[in-house]
Amino acid sequence: MYRGNYTLVGSELSMFTRKLEAQLRFQGIPYQWRFKTNEESAALNARGGTNFIPLLETPDGWVIHDTIALGPMLNDRFKEAPVIPNTPTQRAICFVLEDFYNHWLPRHALHSRWCYPDNVQIAGKGFGANMVLGKSIDAERTETEEAQVDGVGDFMLDAFGSFACGAQGASEDQKDAVIGDFNKLMAQLSTHFKEHNFLLGNRPCLADFALVGTAKAHFLVDPEPRSWLGEHEAMLEDYVARVWEGDQEDMNWLPDDKIPLTLFPIFEHAIKNYQAFAMTSIEAAAKGEKKFTMDLGYGPFTARSMKRLDKARLHVQDELQRIGTVDKTLSATGILDFYEKPAMIK
Repeated sequence: MYRGNYTLVGSELSMFTRKLEAQLRFQGIPYQWRFKTNEESAALNARGGTNFIPLLETPDGWVIHDTIALGPMLNDRFKEAPVIPNTPTQRAICFVLEDFYNHWLPRHALHSRWCYPDNVQIAGKGFGANMVLGKSIDAERTETEEAQVDGVGDFMLDAFGSFACGAQGASEDQKDAVIGDFNKLMAQLSTHFKEHNFLLGNRPCLADFALVGTAKAHFLVDPEPRSWLGEHEAMLEDYVARVWEGDQEDMNWLPDDKIPLTLFPIFEHAIKNYQAFAMTSIEAAAKGEKKFTMDLGYGPFTARSMKRLDKARLHVQDELQRIGTVDKTLSATGILDFYEKPAMIK
C-alpha cells in the first residue's frame, strides 16, 4: 500500500516544502509536484485540514501535513533508505538538530525575504509563478505572465510577511542581529563540512533536510540572504547538491554511534539562542502573554509567544524517551535539558 507515486503540494519558495522534497529525493520515493495555486487553495485546505504547506498525498489516499510527523513516517515506510539513525546518540542528535533548524532558521529566512524591498519583489514573482501561474520558478514567463505576477510580493508582504517577521522578533530593526547570527551559523557549518559531508557523517538525516530546505527555498534563491553568504556560498551550494543528488551508495553515519566534534559549537549556539528564545516564548504563552521581550546579545527585541514550540519540544522529548541512554558527552553539553521539562502549556 505504500508503493506508488506521492504528490508533494506546496511552493518552491517554502522551506518546509523543500525540506520534504529533499527527503523524498534522497530516499528515492517516487513523487510529483503539485503547486498550491490560488484556484485550488480552498479545496486543498479542506482535504489537508490546514492552510499551511506542504501537504503530502500518499498512494493510499492520505493527505498529511507537518514535516515533523512526515519525516519519521517516510523513514519507516522506506526502511531500505533510512534517514534516522538507529543508534541512540546519533538518533537523539538527529531529532534535536531537526528541531533547531526547523524553528530557528525561519527567523533569518523571514527577515531576509520580507524586510528588503528588492527581495520582496523577486520573491513575490517566484510565489506568483507557483500560485498564480502554476509554473516552476525556473520556467520562462511571457510578458503577460510577468504582468500577472507583478504585485504579488507587496500583497504577500502586507498579508503575511510583516506579521511573520514581527512574530519572530525579526523586523527591519533587527538587521544587525539577524545577519550577525546568520554569519555565525554559516561559519560553524563551514568548519563542520570541511570534515564531514553531512551533519552526522557521510549520510544525511532529518536534520540535514531541515537545513537544506531553508537553503534551497531561501538562502540560495533570494538575492538578499545570498548576498550575506560571502565566502560560505560555495560551501552551502555544495552541501545542498550532496543532499539533493545523494545516491545512497556507500553513505553511512559515523561508526560506533560517534559524535562529530565539530557539532559541539552548533550545540552551544542552539542552547544560547534557539532554546533560550523558545523557552522564553513558551513561558510567555503558558502565562497567557501574547508577546515577550528578550536580549540574545544584540540588544532587546520583542516577539510573539508561540504555543507550537512546546508541541515541537515535546515531540523531541517523546523520541528521546524511546531512545534511552545516550553518550555522556552529549548529555554534558546541556543540549538535551530543554527537552526534559514536562509540558508547560495545557
